[in-house]
Amino acid sequence: MSISQEYIACGEKNLLHTYNRSPIVFEKGDGVYLYDAEGKKYLDFAAGIAVFALGYNNKEYNDALKAQIDKLIHTSNLYYNIPAIEAAKELNSIAGMDRVFFTNSGTEAIEGALKSALKYAYTKAPADDYEIIAMEHSFHGRSMGALSVTGNSHYREAFGKGIGHIKFAEYNDFESVKALVNEKTCGIIMETVQGEGGIYPAEKEFLEKVRKLCDEKDILLILDEIQCGMGRTGFMFAYEKYGIKPDIMTAAKALGCGVPVGAFAMTERVAEKSLVPGDHGSTYGGNPLAGAAIVEVLRQFRERNIVQHVKDLTPYFEKKLEELASKHECIKETRGAGFMRAVELDRPVGDIIKKAQEKGLIVISAGANILRLVPPLVIEKEHIDEMAEILDSLI
Repeated sequence: MSISQEYIACGEKNLLHTYNRSPIVFEKGDGVYLYDAEGKKYLDFAAGIAVFALGYNNKEYNDALKAQIDKLIHTSNLYYNIPAIEAAKELNSIAGMDRVFFTNSGTEAIEGALKSALKYAYTKAPADDYEIIAMEHSFHGRSMGALSVTGNSHYREAFGKGIGHIKFAEYNDFESVKALVNEKTCGIIMETVQGEGGIYPAEKEFLEKVRKLCDEKDILLILDEIQCGMGRTGFMFAYEKYGIKPDIMTAAKALGCGVPVGAFAMTERVAEKSLVPGDHGSTYGGNPLAGAAIVEVLRQFRERNIVQHVKDLTPYFEKKLEELASKHECIKETRGAGFMRAVELDRPVGDIIKKAQEKGLIVISAGANILRLVPPLVIEKEHIDEMAEILDSLI
């Protein structure tokens, strides 16, 4: 039995079976490559599900975390800490927000955003039946609140009604949103680019109309930027492309580039009528280690001009995928934004993902027949070529 097989057997015995994991045990990473316990090399076009934006074994990132570990890791939110304050200032600045709360995950960020919208409405007029409109085919997480606004009934069916008072509209269909709005609507939540639902960007006119509707009705627009934010679409946050700003936004994944951290941020207008001491909290949220990770990630994004790199390389990425589509009739469509791409086939992609792993390429899915490509944001043309060559041989 190999080292990997031994670990897999141990994991199957001791871990709760909530994931159908691929039979790979990764041991280390370097740049845009991962290495398993036997030393096999894999080109990574998944980045830990859009997390490791700066690639693996980034020395400056590692050194920043090591330095913070030697100083202070945790104090709780009963006190201030310098990295969290610096991270809050920088994140608010680049996101166009005014107030931020740091969480430990994207799901927790969604929970906080939902609570903020409900509290905002309650502050104006106390009631317990305010409604939130979410989108069909969306994905926001698996805790009860986040699950309640996830537009996939299969994920929700075993867990009852969730938090209740949730309605689902069709993404990119403004009339379906407008039809659900009433005097009890306090928030509209959506991913600026749907991820798990198949990599579908919001249409400009749709998002503009929803923003206008929210302004007219004093409804809070919550944009989930957990996967599509942090430079992935060629903008620091995907909503920048549309020239609009949400009332509340959520971020995670690449925000910490591997350190578990998320955030929900809001405008001052929302903060003034929203959460106050006692309404929300987190023992670990925004601890010094997480704050240091955010500060270093944002520094590298700025100094290495990561967002511009994504923007510059996107046409080449699109071109290589379009060449695949023109060559293989089974590819129905390629779409996406920046380094968040989908290759939709006319058949399930599970076997392609498995065979890609055998050939040293990591890709994931976004639905049964969709390949999802969300590589580290530091890939170069040769990595796109390598990916395309492998997929070409398999498709």
